[in-house]
Amino acid sequence: MPSHTDSPNGGNAPAIRFVDVEKRFGDTVVLDGLNFTVNKGDRVTLIGPSGSGKTTILRLVMTLEELSGGYIYIDGEPLSHDNVDGKRVELSEKHKNEIRKRIGMVFQQFNLFPNMTVMENIIEAPVHVLGMSKDDAKEKARGLLRQVGLADKEDAHPLELSGGQQQRVAIARALAMDPEILLLDEVTSALDPEIVGEVLGILKHVADTTDITMLIVTHEMQFARDVSNRILMFDGGRIVEEGTPEEFFTNPKEQRTRDFLQAVVADPITGALPWQAGPATPTRDGDTL
Repeated sequence: MPSHTDSPNGGNAPAIRFVDVEKRFGDTVVLDGLNFTVNKGDRVTLIGPSGSGKTTILRLVMTLEELSGGYIYIDGEPLSHDNVDGKRVELSEKHKNEIRKRIGMVFQQFNLFPNMTVMENIIEAPVHVLGMSKDDAKEKARGLLRQVGLADKEDAHPLELSGGQQQRVAIARALAMDPEILLLDEVTSALDPEIVGEVLGILKHVADTTDITMLIVTHEMQFARDVSNRILMFDGGRIVEEGTPEEFFTNPKEQRTRDFLQAVVADPITGALPWQAGPATPTRDGDTL
């Protein structure tokens, strides 16, 4: 069984390491002995059918769900549990909060505070969690709002914004914490199809211009292909296949992966798939593979 001493802090330690991770909800096993690593600067996308455990993985990293078994390490440090003298021990909330400062998450449903302005939503955590001054936090927030194309919305409330605008605020809020790791959970699933592209474009810009480690759950296959350096196919709480985007979309090895891609990226008219001869494959936002 691994111990903290097996995972030296910093240095070459992975950004995230999952060791024998288990998650159960009652009698339902969602994750079953999961082992994988995400190296620093990686952009890893988790794909698979609904209910395969992808979002649960992100929620475990954010400590929004409690591990049923195993360990998660962030930059070599235990996140919520450690192995002490052969015993699995839950760590303090103070420890969890310190580790969590390094992690940002953008949720499906935006999760903005409706009673706060856009500016107040963005500066809340930097001021109260990081101890940043309000003036410095506002200056940073204004830069991020310019980056996401909402410089004129700092005094608006979330319900005055479109879904796409709210999600862009949520992205700015996550980036305001200067996270080492950014978790993206189906960030376009609640958006109208015509505004999916603008949100994904912002995230692709973040991926192209920073060294933030990203762990992504999405059904947007073009985005996964453009941004990821690794893709993991999940089914039944286990990794079925992993590889580069090129390997996944040109030569998937497992039948379960092929079946999934058939359902989500096959041409609706010809049934052509990326690894088969035929026309370019449309994705949900109208681009082609």
